[in-house]
Amino acid sequence: MLKKTVLHRPNVRIVGWLAVSALALGLAACDKMKEPTAGERLDSAVDKTQRAAENAKVDAERALSSAQTKTEAVAHDAAQAAREAGNSSMELMDDVSITARVSAGLAQDSALSALRIDVDTSNGVVTLKGPAPTQEAKDRASSIAQGVKGVSSVVNQLTVQAS
Repeated sequence: MLKKTVLHRPNVRIVGWLAVSALALGLAACDKMKEPTAGERLDSAVDKTQRAAENAKVDAERALSSAQTKTEAVAHDAAQAAREAGNSSMELMDDVSITARVSAGLAQDSALSALRIDVDTSNGVVTLKGPAPTQEAKDRASSIAQGVKGVSSVVNQLTVQAS
């Protein structure tokens, strides 16, 4: 009988070790499949929210920088267009003023005042069209136009008509 007991004990030990190992493996597997606690889920959600907020901040800063650059470009273009429009308006006003002063000067000349002379001005260049009674009157019309401030040149297309 003694032999039987001795043989039985090593089997019990092996079975005991197997049971303890199986229990340890089972507990380890249970721990891996364990649902996260409410605190762990909250921590995870907070982390995800913080990462999303940081990404959104970076994206917003990029968009703001891009919008600022585009706004500055548009403002520059608008300012340039306004300057050009202002310059164009000033040139037009100068041309109108020159035309009026040349017409007034021609009206003061007795040989030219009764005639219909068209005066056109573009960028300071005065063009005279119409009849002139003599070559001297035609030349005087050029001199009158050239004497007006702002006139850069005169194109005299007056035609001398024999009387």
